[in-house]
Amino acid sequence: MEHRTARKLARVERSATMALADQARSLRQSGRQVVNLAGGDPHFGTPAHVLEAARDALDEGFTHYTSSRGLPELRKAVTDRLSRKLGVTRDPDREVIITPSAKHAVFASLMAVLDPGDEVLIPTPSWVSYVQMVRLAGGQPVPVRLCADDNFTLSRERLQAKLTPRTKAIVLNYPTNPTGRVASMPELRDIAEVVAAHDLVVISDEIYEDIVFGQTVHRSPAAFPECAERTLTVSGFSKSFAMTGWRLGYVSGPREFVNAVLKVQEHSVGEAGSFIQRGGVAALLGDDAPVRRMVEQYDRHRKWAHGMLNQVPGIECALPEGAFYLFPDISALGFSDSHTCAQWLIDKAGVVVTPGSAFGPGGEGHIRLSLAPPTATVEAGFNRLCDALSTFR
Repeated sequence: MEHRTARKLARVERSATMALADQARSLRQSGRQVVNLAGGDPHFGTPAHVLEAARDALDEGFTHYTSSRGLPELRKAVTDRLSRKLGVTRDPDREVIITPSAKHAVFASLMAVLDPGDEVLIPTPSWVSYVQMVRLAGGQPVPVRLCADDNFTLSRERLQAKLTPRTKAIVLNYPTNPTGRVASMPELRDIAEVVAAHDLVVISDEIYEDIVFGQTVHRSPAAFPECAERTLTVSGFSKSFAMTGWRLGYVSGPREFVNAVLKVQEHSVGEAGSFIQRGGVAALLGDDAPVRRMVEQYDRHRKWAHGMLNQVPGIECALPEGAFYLFPDISALGFSDSHTCAQWLIDKAGVVVTPGSAFGPGGEGHIRLSLAPPTATVEAGFNRLCDALSTFR
């Protein structure tokens, strides 16, 4: 057999962030002392009331199949949250699906929307999996390159320049990984008008929705009248509730789209874990003080680390408005590319970072630094990194 694997996978790359996590583990296992600033896993424990709800479900023997749509009480909690926080109205019985991770929700949404050859606009720098997911779904990713000079603003002109008759959808991610941008009202109005004028589907990944700083407000595209009936809104529990290993998310949207996503879910993973969903109910209905404490600590990390970076000659870094990353511009330091910089930091400083090139066009010349580790780790990592970069010529 000449071809034992699917030809389509030749165009799909491994996840850069997962590969870096593996590298950090391997270095530690070999005895190397490294600080990992490449990951996106909150160091906090899952809130106690969430753990208790899941344990109670296990003790009750609640370990069997649920509806592929998810537990009714969790779907109701999701739609109440969408209405209360974002002004988005959805029917819990027909317009929301609970998924095993927000990542799967994005993938299932793309599978439900795309036909072979459909083009998908992806503003970049962007999370590493969007491009690969579009390819797996048979579509063609079309990067919309954003620029650090205007703080990665997504304008009407940039969108329109990439439109063709084959453009089917756009993937949005606010707050943004890796840049920390939160879309402004003018940006969202431009997006809403463009997608309505060209009949595009919006897949809006809002997994960092609770992690915003200062007076910044996160708004969902689905709250705009032009987008309400063309937007699939994705979110989950990993970042807000420190539940990365639980693999729990959701997608909401118009009934036509959600029914299509349901087919993908039914014929792939089936449904999210039963007792895990009970934990999700507790997360959404319980005390949100743990979430506030997490965001407060990320804010302290953000301000301190931003100040450290901006003392390094040649580095420029915008203060992020949301998420828990910094995305400094290191292009003036003289590295040939961001991958070379990342490898040098491992070798010289023992710090693992993500090269900006992993995030597509617009990411080159930057590195992504995570604020999610414990404070001592963040301080050690940034001190090592800044000391090393200050000496590089």
